[in-house]
Amino acid sequence: MKNLLLFFVLSYSALSFGQEHAWVYLSDKPNSAAALANPNTILTQKALDRKAAHNVVVDFKDVPVEESYIALIKSQPGVTVMSKSKWFNALHVIGNPSDIMALNTLTVNSTTIVSSIDFADDNFDARISQNLDKHEFEASLTTFNYGNAANQAVMIGADDLHQHPNSYTGTGMTVAVIDAGFTNVSTMNGFQRLRDNGGILGGYDFVDRNTDVYAYTGNSHGTWVLSDMAGFLQDQFVGTAPDANYYLFRTEDAATETPLEESLWVEAAERADSLGVDVINSSLGYTTFDNPNYSYTPAEMDGNTAYITKGANIAFQKGILVVNSAGNSGSGSWQIVGAPADAAGVFSIGAVKADGTYASFSSRGSSAQPTQKPDVVAQGQANYIITTSDVVTTSNGTSFSSPIMAGGIVCLWQALPNLSNAEIMQLVRESASQYNAPDFFLGYGIPDLSLALAQGLSVSEFQDENVTLKLYPNPVSNQLTIKIPSQYEEARVRLYDVLGKKIIDTKITAINKTINTSALSKGVYLVKVESEGLAITKKIIKN
Repeated sequence: MKNLLLFFVLSYSALSFGQEHAWVYLSDKPNSAAALANPNTILTQKALDRKAAHNVVVDFKDVPVEESYIALIKSQPGVTVMSKSKWFNALHVIGNPSDIMALNTLTVNSTTIVSSIDFADDNFDARISQNLDKHEFEASLTTFNYGNAANQAVMIGADDLHQHPNSYTGTGMTVAVIDAGFTNVSTMNGFQRLRDNGGILGGYDFVDRNTDVYAYTGNSHGTWVLSDMAGFLQDQFVGTAPDANYYLFRTEDAATETPLEESLWVEAAERADSLGVDVINSSLGYTTFDNPNYSYTPAEMDGNTAYITKGANIAFQKGILVVNSAGNSGSGSWQIVGAPADAAGVFSIGAVKADGTYASFSSRGSSAQPTQKPDVVAQGQANYIITTSDVVTTSNGTSFSSPIMAGGIVCLWQALPNLSNAEIMQLVRESASQYNAPDFFLGYGIPDLSLALAQGLSVSEFQDENVTLKLYPNPVSNQLTIKIPSQYEEARVRLYDVLGKKIIDTKITAINKTINTSALSKGVYLVKVESEGLAITKKIIKN
């Protein structure tokens, strides 16, 4: 977390760079009890249904920020409120450092309303800016005669999901696309099918605070990204989730790079959660900023430092599956996965070429991250997109490998609606080409979504049948007993944490049927029990 700074240091910054960015954390939500007693007043029914389906509890984080507190802070001289977050109960403000610090004295009914203030500039060292062009590789578009556009879908097995007898094309699933601009989405032929089917549910421009998400035409990155999921041109192009529903949120100001964009992203994720969104695709990443004093270091890509990373982890806790591009820094000085892709709760997607080999620009994982990064890879070099003029072209970047994979995951989740976001992520990891030997370049490798579906259906079928598998006690403190059905002599047992990291891999029998869990940290775990013709996954809680 960014540290609170001494006043004399803040004064220096004000002289050097003028107004500062800061997160103001509020002390409470006075109306939280009433809101939680009537959750339909703060969340849509779709959001409530999604949470109930995945056993996600409506809690304090779902309650909106107290509006009277916002109004009071807005009235203070020298301070501008730019964004708000109910998950963090915080406001993103810009202003003179001394005016921001003065917010600590604000009270309502003799109660202090500000609990802490974190400035984006954490040490005021004059770092050398390593600012990267987020669209360095994506800017090069080459027209082509369509021929191999199916490769990016076939590579990950998305075509098998589409051609399944039940036609898993994203129907009934809802996706939020958080990006930089959606030029011509409302008029392009490439999205005519989506519009005709009522597949665009709405949108919002958080940068310009505009309900018309199409009004801003200064950047088309979101249009290209959306095409890889939802685009359709007869006999020319099909996205990986053409029949899903979409919300379009602009949070990225392509002309600048400031910490405000992190806050706007979190605000959009909160909006997505309240609307019942299943999957977020975010082809954005943050490492360094225009003001180098706000920049992160590679060591801070640790899954828990950046504001946007912490927000993404909350989105995961809320039951949303967040898919994010790993970044395009592999061949530069930065090299590693950026925020929020460094989050343990984010499914980060690297890039490969059409032949499945590593694309050199794709950001790599590092030992700084708490889980394997990238998680998996998809085609991101010479992949296909639809431009704003309805031309099918090739482009490069993890910005596109992410939506290609996100669309496939949407279709997989449609097929396996009873599984949680963590379980879907783990199925995709297990289906990948180098699951048993991951590395920092390809992560677990290239997924096979058809294999993931088969594995997931196998689990579901056995869970639905009258097969007796007992795990006890649950919650468990020390010894977990697993009693397998009598027709099986032994079974392989693998235990994963909710982020997909394998913790235990062992065998049990009818005689030796206990596993020592005393060394595990408190929390929720997935237990996968497999034998010949048997595959069952259960959840346990470690006390």
